[in-house]
Order: sequence, then C-alpha cells, then structure tokens
Amino acid sequence: MFDDHFIPVQGGSAIPIEDIAPWAVFGTLIALIFLYFVSTEQGAVALFDGMYVHEYVHDGRHLLGFPCH
Repeated sequence: MFDDHFIPVQGGSAIPIEDIAPWAVFGTLIALIFLYFVSTEQGAVALFDGMYVHEYVHDGRHLLGFPCH
C-alpha cells in the first residue's frame, strides 16, 4: 500500500562543548531569574516595591509548593 523505503543514515555526531556552553549558561541564568521571582521576590530582598511581582506569580508559587500566605 505504501512505497516508503527505509534509507539508513549514520548516527549523528556529538555537539562540541564550545557550542553548548553558552546556551547552558544562558539557560541556567534564565532559570535562576525565574526561580528568584517565583520564590523570593517579596519582603526584605524585593527588587520592586509593592506586591506586583508576587501577584503575577501567585498561582505558580502555589503550584511549585512555595508558601506565600
């Protein structure tokens, strides 16, 4: 019914660490910024006045298990 032919391909080559490292650092930095805003952006270490950031990430804070009440 189908005329699909299997064409074997060779395995992919490994990606060099020089290509991965900048993206790994960038991803880690973004993850840490996200974690800061979800977990500790309120109180004495707040970067912004008021509860704006807290209210924006309120549901995510509960979803991740961070207490906020």
